[in-house]
Amino acid sequence: MATKTSRASKAPAYKCAECGWTTVKWVGRCGECQAWGTVEETGTAVARTTAATTVVEPARRIAEVDATTAAFLPTGVAELDRVLGGGLVPGAVILLAGEPGVGKSTLLLDVAAKFARTAQDVLYVTGEESAAQVKLRAERIDAVAESLYLSAETDLGQALGQVEKIEPRLLIVDSVQTLSSADVDGSAGGVSQVREVAASIIAAAKRRNMTTLLVGHVTKDGSIAGPRLLEHLVDVVCQFEGERHSRLRLLRAVKNRYGPTDDVGCFDLNENGIEGLTDPSGLFVSRTKDPVSGTCITVTMEGRRPLLAEVQSLLAESPNSQPRRATSGLDSSRVSMLLAVLQQRAGTQLHKDDSYVATVGGVKLSEPATDLAVALAVASAKARKPLPVRLIAFGEVGLAGEVRPVPGINQRIQEAHRLGFTHAVVPASHTGPGPVPSGFSVREVEHLTEALSLLIG
Repeated sequence: MATKTSRASKAPAYKCAECGWTTVKWVGRCGECQAWGTVEETGTAVARTTAATTVVEPARRIAEVDATTAAFLPTGVAELDRVLGGGLVPGAVILLAGEPGVGKSTLLLDVAAKFARTAQDVLYVTGEESAAQVKLRAERIDAVAESLYLSAETDLGQALGQVEKIEPRLLIVDSVQTLSSADVDGSAGGVSQVREVAASIIAAAKRRNMTTLLVGHVTKDGSIAGPRLLEHLVDVVCQFEGERHSRLRLLRAVKNRYGPTDDVGCFDLNENGIEGLTDPSGLFVSRTKDPVSGTCITVTMEGRRPLLAEVQSLLAESPNSQPRRATSGLDSSRVSMLLAVLQQRAGTQLHKDDSYVATVGGVKLSEPATDLAVALAVASAKARKPLPVRLIAFGEVGLAGEVRPVPGINQRIQEAHRLGFTHAVVPASHTGPGPVPSGFSVREVEHLTEALSLLIG
């Protein structure tokens, strides 16, 4: 057994009542959580830990470490495995954060059931709902399994006791902000409580080689609630995103010690639960029989996944001296910039028209590669001339009207060809578009006026 000795200073200690940060002298503002007036004198000395006299587990050479114990375990949800890099790693702690109602609990309950059906014990600890409420949702989404255990607990000690008793292979905590420890001051969800809960669960996960999924709340600005230390302690941080009026949900890995962070998983949240979408491009493209002016289809990259999306534009003569500029799903300032480029560099007179630019399906397009599609959609609406059918366009447009290259040109072309498109307008690149599929026509342009004269005249 390791023994520890400590040496204490004679100076009084001061402690923050919010996060537990300590210091040897009083300050008006906490150095950790930046709260004012929360540092109080505790009357205890500040301890300093010295080296242990004996070591419980000696260090090993890296060549002697068995890496097979950290092999990926599939979850049964292909889109989640895609984001994680292959599946769950034994002993890994994963934090899943998202806004209320986005579908975090539904996704994890589905993962728990599918993992339990592989004869693995799974413990689902819920601090927000009762066990009966979770059972009702599980029956609705067909997530009932024999090896899935439910525990409605808000006390950290009781939850860890359930772990000791069941010894699960997978632990799910919903959520980390609802658990609290009786040994730490503060209410559940506070900085000190979240820190203690996360540290205790992570220690149990590493000691038992148990994969752990933690649900985290987010603040108004979208950041994870609690101390920033929480994101550093866990192995993987995932963000679950989605619009309230859309069924599409996107899962991104912000931090991943075991895989890439440039991939995205797509899910469809419906009344029957949550389902992975291997081909979500059809959600963002309208289905009209006849060509319509003011529409253009582009290919955007969500991580390493190309997705087709449609941009629509409508121009109407403005009765006001100040025309209206309305956008949906696009950055309003970038659309205003493109309108100015169209007027000054391409001669498209828009100063008397109200402009409405939106995306189909509620998708948000923030990539600069969608600039060319937005400009072509607006120009098509102005000329009242539809663009050719089965055409895609992508490229970044500069203030001088030049069309700049974007990454993944060949990957975007391959995705468009797979979905039945036959023509593409792309930025000119010194390396070219790469191998072009048979029967697919690619036209490279260097300036916005080239694309306009080619497609609209």
